[in-house]
Amino acid sequence: QVQLVESGGGLVQAGGSLRLSCTASGRTSIIDYMGWFRQAPGKERELLANIRMTGPSTYYADSVKGRFTISRNNAKNAVDLQMNSLKPEDTAVYYCAAVRTGTSLYDYWGQGTQVTVSS
Repeated sequence: QVQLVESGGGLVQAGGSLRLSCTASGRTSIIDYMGWFRQAPGKERELLANIRMTGPSTYYADSVKGRFTISRNNAKNAVDLQMNSLKPEDTAVYYCAAVRTGTSLYDYWGQGTQVTVSS
């Protein structure tokens, strides 16, 4: 029903910045909000941020608060994650995900994009 594609990952030095983008296609009208996750080797999946597609509400994990910013572009059915002051511990595969209206579960997931932060 919904397909998500991430882009923008890559290699960056510590202290640098990257901007990730997630575009949704299919039945995008059913999306309530979208979020960004990451998973590093040996670590559990971590919710970083989410944003409602029909309002201004946002959430940030403590680990990224003040460094990462999530934004939406409803016309493009997209969400971005601006990542500043990157640290080596930010290295992970980053995923976007979407929640359907009327649920509280992330039912739709992108394929992931690798972010590597070097010292």
